[in-house]
Amino acid sequence: MQFISKFLSSKLSENPKNAKPLLDYLLALNHRGEKLMINGFLNTVSRLQSALILAEVFVSNLPKNMPFEKFEQRFQEWGLEKGWGDTAERVKETVNSLSEVLQCPDPVNIEKFLGRVPAIFNIVIFSPHGYFGQADVLGLPDTGGQVVYILDQVRAFEEEMLLRIKQQGLTITPRILVVTRLIPEARGTKCNQELEAILNTKHSHILRVPFRTETGVLHQWVSRFDIYPYLERYARDAAAKVLDILEGKPDLIIGNYTDGNLVASLVASKLGVTQGTIAHALEKTKYEDSDVKWKELDPKYHFSCQFTADMISMNTSDFIITSTYQEIAGSKDRPGQYESHNAFTMPGLCRFASGINVFDPKFNIASPGADQSVYFPHTQKHRRLTSFHPAIEELLYSKQDNDEHIGFLADKRKPIIFSMARLDTVKNITGLVEWYGKNSRLRELVNLVVVAGFLDPSKSKDREEISEIKKMHSLIDKYQLKGQLRWIAAQNDRVRNGELYRCIADTKGAFVQPALYEAFGLTVIEAMNCGLPTFATNQGGPAEIIVDGVSGFHIDPTKGDESSNKIADFFAKCREDSSYWNRVSTAGLQRINECYTWKIYATKVLNMGTFYGFWRQLNKEEKQAKQRYVKLFYNLQFRKLAKTVPAVDSTSEAVPVSSKPLTRPSSQITRRQALPLFPEIFA
Repeated sequence: MQFISKFLSSKLSENPKNAKPLLDYLLALNHRGEKLMINGFLNTVSRLQSALILAEVFVSNLPKNMPFEKFEQRFQEWGLEKGWGDTAERVKETVNSLSEVLQCPDPVNIEKFLGRVPAIFNIVIFSPHGYFGQADVLGLPDTGGQVVYILDQVRAFEEEMLLRIKQQGLTITPRILVVTRLIPEARGTKCNQELEAILNTKHSHILRVPFRTETGVLHQWVSRFDIYPYLERYARDAAAKVLDILEGKPDLIIGNYTDGNLVASLVASKLGVTQGTIAHALEKTKYEDSDVKWKELDPKYHFSCQFTADMISMNTSDFIITSTYQEIAGSKDRPGQYESHNAFTMPGLCRFASGINVFDPKFNIASPGADQSVYFPHTQKHRRLTSFHPAIEELLYSKQDNDEHIGFLADKRKPIIFSMARLDTVKNITGLVEWYGKNSRLRELVNLVVVAGFLDPSKSKDREEISEIKKMHSLIDKYQLKGQLRWIAAQNDRVRNGELYRCIADTKGAFVQPALYEAFGLTVIEAMNCGLPTFATNQGGPAEIIVDGVSGFHIDPTKGDESSNKIADFFAKCREDSSYWNRVSTAGLQRINECYTWKIYATKVLNMGTFYGFWRQLNKEEKQAKQRYVKLFYNLQFRKLAKTVPAVDSTSEAVPVSSKPLTRPSSQITRRQALPLFPEIFA
């Protein structure tokens, strides 16, 4: 955005006539046919400038807190509509900001003005795979940090949108839809419910749309690696539902992960809506040589589909949201996720000569936070959730094995090193257990507690998780860890998990995130929010979140002995200097509050939505040319590959819906009318 602001500033300074696209953008602003900011009377830049001069002089003589409604009629006489602000002071600031953009443009003012433009009221967020819900889903396959990320993101978006709409002097009700998959075999969750209100929001919902095949609705869960045959039809069905519920097109579409980004690309392209994408993880960087070895890995992971889908969505999107700089351009030791997609070969399939261009100004960093109502410092005693303490005490220290935990901690006086993640190869939980098992000094200093996956391999349906479960059991036996290790099954109650972090902090313990690669590291943010000193992988986002040796510590997941000794050195130093633990804990909290909150995130992303809405209009012809090529690539490459993925048998039985969807107002665009828009969406 900063780069584009400088470019626009240069263009406007060079020739005032270059302001015409900005005028056209403002003239197009409306909500359900009602004009915002300016109307058709101000159809030239000079007319707009004259109106701004009149308006600025007029509001300068009004009381600062006078509501816009009091002088709205006067503004309309000059061609100015609602949206400038709720008070005379706010209106004056916005008017002045646009005047400066037109007369003496500078990058900061361009960003400031576009951040105030009333352009985003309805957002659609796609995340089709996995069990997406608000309760009882986090232990299920393909469901983890992404669900938490999206729900926290939605709450932050709604709060920021409501504030902006008020400050813009509007009375519009925003809507946010998280569009995911309806799974009839919901395993005790609400994933078979079509429309579900999102907790702690007023205007946001989860919309679930089923996967359909020629024979009917697909009832069972499908792995994120096997999802590709269903996505094209899903995109059509989801688009029709969205048009119906929102009574028209959304203002912004955001995709998540490969499948959500592809669906977002297809829908946004057809509807002509600004699109943002969030990779969460580009699998090519997680699995070594997965491009060269794609044929060997394809039966298990279908990387040929995944990498092709990533190419399509990243090149179609208007802007890309990353959590860290490393995601884009890597570090001195490792290429970034996106950088590694610039040029690569999949032998026998295709060669990408310029896959994703990391110098494209669509890349932006917006780091997420953690819900600070759930994850707050252990020192805030008045907020502590003491009702959970007996259950947490049992979870950590009881000596009896059961379905929820294995192993016990013989010495309760020791600090605890703690880790919580999915039980797969990349998260490297088994690697941490092995580091601990091998390091006698570390075992003498601390206990180890891990929360991950199922304890019984027969309960998992995930190929990789089953392998890791078996490995965990073998490591516990090999290193005789009972008495020093507690292995707890995945925990779904995030409120209790927040208190669990704080109870670990009470032991003067630490959090360890040992992933082989981590795109961002939400658990790192959660732990630091709770005041836990944190050791995290230097491969990916956590290396950027933590300032090594100050607000936490970097560890190299490929050097287990070195990493375990670094953790042991920390606890040895804490024994010698009782204040050292507190200094690291406090520095971690300070780092979070300065850089990693949802308020900062929501402000940045909503600004991107407005900013790139203008940018895509400015580069309309270039984008259309690129879209033609991408559609060709989709038809000739992706469709063919998707057909090679074995489809799960489906049934034509009716989909059970656990509760009726919310009553929606009558719409000019009904589902029946919307469906014909999409039969040839990709033809």
